[in-house]
Amino acid sequence: MSQPLIGISTYQEEARWGVWTLPAAVLPAGYHRLVQRSGGLAALLPPDAPATAAAAVARLDALVIAGGADVEPARYGAEPHPRTGPPAVERDAWELALIEAALERELPLLGICRGLQLLNVARGGTLLQHLEGHTGPPGVFGRHDIEPVPGTQLSKALPEPVSVPTYHHQAIDRLGSGLVPSAYAPDGTIEAVELPPEDHGFALAVQWHPEAGDDTRVMDALVTAARG
Repeated sequence: MSQPLIGISTYQEEARWGVWTLPAAVLPAGYHRLVQRSGGLAALLPPDAPATAAAAVARLDALVIAGGADVEPARYGAEPHPRTGPPAVERDAWELALIEAALERELPLLGICRGLQLLNVARGGTLLQHLEGHTGPPGVFGRHDIEPVPGTQLSKALPEPVSVPTYHHQAIDRLGSGLVPSAYAPDGTIEAVELPPEDHGFALAVQWHPEAGDDTRVMDALVTAARG
C-alpha cells in the first residue's frame, strides 16, 4: 500500500469566504499537510451522526482525531470549571464514536491534543480542566520540551526529548483504563498516551500539535502502521 487513506475529524463552524458566511466543516490545513508530508492520502471527515462512525472507519486505513474545543465535563462526570470552554456536544459525540469504532476494528489511531483528551475520556478517564504554562498568547502556539518514556511506541518514533508546539489548558487527570503514559512535560503533565500494541496495534495520542511544527515523525509512525 503506497498511500494509505488517513481520515481526519473536522468540526462545524461559521466560516467566511468571498461573499459567503455559512456553516462549514473546517480544519486547519496543517493537519492534511502533515498527513501528505508523511506519505498518506488525507480524507476529511465532516461531522455526522454517531451511528455512521463505524461505516466511515471501515473505509479508512488510519484515523486522526484533531485538536480543538474542550471536552464537555459531563462526559467524565464533572462540573464545568470557570475556565472551561462552551460544550461542543455534537462534536464530542461524533469523535467519541469514531474513537470507539477505531478501537473496535484495531484501526491505527492518532489523537492530537483534544484527541488525547477524548481518548482518555473514552477509556473512562477524567480531565484536569485548567492548567497554566502550556499555551502561548491567544492564538499563538507555545513550546516546551517533552520526554518520551523508554520502551513505548512513542519512543520508537521520538527516542529523545524534543521541543514541541503546544496549545492546551486541559490535560489528563485520572488515566483511562488500559492507557499507558508515553511522554511527560517538565512539570509532570502527561503529554502522550498509548494502548499496548498487543491490545490494539497502534493507538497513540499526543497532547501537543505536530501539525504546527516541522517534525513529521509521529505522523510517519501512524502512516507506517496504516500501511501494515
